Amino acid sequence: MHIQFGIQSNQGMVRTSNEDSYAANAKKKLFLVADGMGGHAAGEVASQMAASTMEEVVCKSDDGNRDLEDVLRAAAREANERIYETQRQKPELAGMGSTLTVLSFRGSRYYIVQVGDSRAYLLRDGVLEQLTRDHSLVWRLFESGILRKDELSSHPQKNLITRSIGPHPYIEVDVERGEAREGDVYLLCSDGLTDVLTDDDIRGILDDPQKVPQEACDVLVNLANSRGGPDNITTVVVKLAPGDASEDDTGKMSAVP
Repeated sequence: MHIQFGIQSNQGMVRTSNEDSYAANAKKKLFLVADGMGGHAAGEVASQMAASTMEEVVCKSDDGNRDLEDVLRAAAREANERIYETQRQKPELAGMGSTLTVLSFRGSRYYIVQVGDSRAYLLRDGVLEQLTRDHSLVWRLFESGILRKDELSSHPQKNLITRSIGPHPYIEVDVERGEAREGDVYLLCSDGLTDVLTDDDIRGILDDPQKVPQEACDVLVNLANSRGGPDNITTVVVKLAPGDASEDDTGKMSAVP
């Protein structure tokens, strides 16, 4: 099987700037979305640092011999340390942070890194599964049975996240792994998408065999904007298509939309 991917990032219909960042490195099989937070452009700085540091450290550290989970954790922690130290040195950036959701592959396995409330999904055999847990207050309420999933995006405290890259000197990083299969379609996205699209919306778009990953990204973002686009929207779609790995998309798109 070989990798095909697409990316779309948009400031939305309300925001005046885009504080989301992303990276896609097909050679290293590394894909990520980062959603920044903080005033006076600090969120944009944080998400760019999270994305670029993650890509830099993984590319330097992953020689194929180290456990990929260890490499990914170390890269996320390095991103956290760099953002934390930057805001300590620059008071105007105080309080900045970023979500970080990463997808990577080695052999027949996928790896997911999660900090914050951006998300990773897997579409397999027509079934859409959310691979990540949101690190947010409303997700805790959902897991405890107080809220339904369809109530999360309308809750007044939906933007209160419980974990992010940068604000604190140490960060807990979730890493999940699973079997990757031919035909899998993965989606990484910021909450600007999932606040206005349902899982059924997402499944319907990803499950269209006529759409290549870039088309799926474009349709997802356009649909989110048609529903008001209240936040920045970033999507990365990765498909494991039939064929040899030598046919992998060779593009590299990094960090800044």
